[in-house]
Amino acid sequence: MIGTMPSSIQGQARVLVVLDQPLLVEVVRLTLKHGFCMTRDASDLDQATKVLAEWHPHVAVVDMTIDGRQLLQRIREGSEADGQIPVLGLTRRGDLKMTLEAFDQGVDDIMTMPFSPDELLARVLAIIRRTYGEHVPLQPVLKLGEIELDILKRRVRVGLAELHLSGIEEGLLYFLAANAGRVITRAEIVDALWGADYVAGSNIVDQHVRNLRAQLQDDWRKPRFIATVRSRGYRFVPTVDEDADTA
Repeated sequence: MIGTMPSSIQGQARVLVVLDQPLLVEVVRLTLKHGFCMTRDASDLDQATKVLAEWHPHVAVVDMTIDGRQLLQRIREGSEADGQIPVLGLTRRGDLKMTLEAFDQGVDDIMTMPFSPDELLARVLAIIRRTYGEHVPLQPVLKLGEIELDILKRRVRVGLAELHLSGIEEGLLYFLAANAGRVITRAEIVDALWGADYVAGSNIVDQHVRNLRAQLQDDWRKPRFIATVRSRGYRFVPTVDEDADTA
């Protein structure tokens, strides 16, 4: 049945991500690897319904602006006896009306976008613990080639050098690394880190990229991690081939 909740977690937790912003989907995917979660994504109601029926996820992370009411109704169509898939709703910052409506529609928790990777991970793992009574193993450190990301300590290690990043620097690194090999425009970085309605200064993105590069000891003329693409934006240099998620 659509939306029927699995009775327990065996192996990795399955997380459905309903979000029509591919760049952010990749950030969610990378972040949830810290929790040994596998993900599948959907950009609209029809795709989400198909994944619900075929894959039976343990948790759904849902952008409430994408047919949120209809999707939650589809989830509720599952067997009441078996329970319903818990939902983490995503809303826009400052949109109190949408937040209240999401709770009225039955979401288990709410996060506002933009979000920080550590908060996203904490909320998803907390939902799993409350719903299934199980603790998903946590992998604090992820390795991306020479870079080690420690989400608990909000720390990055490059070789023997240990870095302590600000919240914005951490978010920027996850955003770029999650979309390695893809050119990311400055406007896309602003939307992801500050929100679509944020009025950014003319060089705010460049300033934060410079700060991150300085900590990574990354020479922009011979980049190991962050390359400048003239007149377009930035590209994170791929450092490792990630293992594909499996059902």
